[in-house]
Amino acid sequence: MNGFLNILKPPGMSSGAVVACVKRLTGQRTGHAGTLDPEAAGVLPVMVGRATRLLDYFPDKSKSYVAEIAFTGATDTQDAQGVIVENAKRTPRREEIEAALDGFRGVILQRPPAYSALKHDGVPLYALARKGQMVETQARETEIRSLALGRKTERGGYMLSIDCGGGTYIRTLCHDLGQALDAPAHMRFLVRTRAGAFGIGSAVTLEELTQARENGSMEAHLLPLDYPLKDLPALRLSREYWKTAKNGGKLPAMLMPELEEGGRCRVYADALAGVAHRCGNVIRFDVGVMGE
Repeated sequence: MNGFLNILKPPGMSSGAVVACVKRLTGQRTGHAGTLDPEAAGVLPVMVGRATRLLDYFPDKSKSYVAEIAFTGATDTQDAQGVIVENAKRTPRREEIEAALDGFRGVILQRPPAYSALKHDGVPLYALARKGQMVETQARETEIRSLALGRKTERGGYMLSIDCGGGTYIRTLCHDLGQALDAPAHMRFLVRTRAGAFGIGSAVTLEELTQARENGSMEAHLLPLDYPLKDLPALRLSREYWKTAKNGGKLPAMLMPELEEGGRCRVYADALAGVAHRCGNVIRFDVGVMGE
């Protein structure tokens, strides 16, 4: 099996545990394309077999989420699993929140939370934080493409809909929004509805995947190797170049004259051969998916 499984991750399960489960079911090398916090739910694309080679070449790494922000206090983890470190004194009005959202749209600076999977000297920050060793992270740019306020919920909460670039921390967004409103907040609930090309409408649960394995129909859920690459232009080779492509050799740029210098494309022989880029008069492979 080589391709992608669009898994609907349940809350309370780590991304690594999902990948391990898929590995047991498929018997193949696996990896996930974008971590979800254990308590979050939603879309978790899992790469199977040769698909694990393609992660760095997805043209679309944006994400979409639905989250609940709770103006009941800030926590040390910035989500509902943490300990309250700053109590809330009020719940802001809808018009206040709407006005504050403008400061979080577009390209913004965000400081990754201390409880995150980022590593410091090879150790995940959350592991250091649990030992009381808090590492000061550097603020970095991220893009919030759209941010909309939804309905009010119980206990000082509001729903948010977010479309953002890769690497955005939604719990940090909730925390920072609370700070901007002088109304300490944390993320109470999170569902990822889209990860790049993978949407929640076509996601499959682990229970459904297990049943499919028992029925011998698991491959029906497998998405092809080129599924997340559709935004890249396609170079379809005539048979005379198939062997070169399968061996990862250089191809003449004249085969795709419209490809700009440095531009990437997906290359097909009799099937997807890999992802390549133009370098002068040749097209060089970045990654191949045909060879072992």
